[in-house]
Amino acid sequence: MKYIAIDLGLKRIGIAYSAHKDLVTPLPAVIRKNRNQAADEVKKLLLEWEADAVVVGVPLGGSSEAEMKRRIEHFMNLVDFKGEVYFQDESGSSLEAQNLMKGEIKYIRDGRIDSISAMIILQRYLLQ
Repeated sequence: MKYIAIDLGLKRIGIAYSAHKDLVTPLPAVIRKNRNQAADEVKKLLLEWEADAVVVGVPLGGSSEAEMKRRIEHFMNLVDFKGEVYFQDESGSSLEAQNLMKGEIKYIRDGRIDSISAMIILQRYLLQ
């Protein structure tokens, strides 16, 4: 099974890939200019990497969970992905990604943190 993980943000969308349970690779993030452009780029990635399923990070259990799921479902409708979409708790994944990137000089706005966060989200999902 080939998975793409998405850490959906308003400015950047972190992306990670796995075809093997023990190996998850962060991919270059999608820089979000507008919702349609971002959806088109994610759709191309899903086709390019032949994804069977998408795992999307969402803050589970919080007051914003329902609203975030609604936004994610809307975005995935724009992407028009026909495979399975799974939700995974993303709590603390950005902080964990920042800790992994300590010592890096210019990681703040290039999307690496977002894609490492997507990698962490996918690792969590695969370890369940």
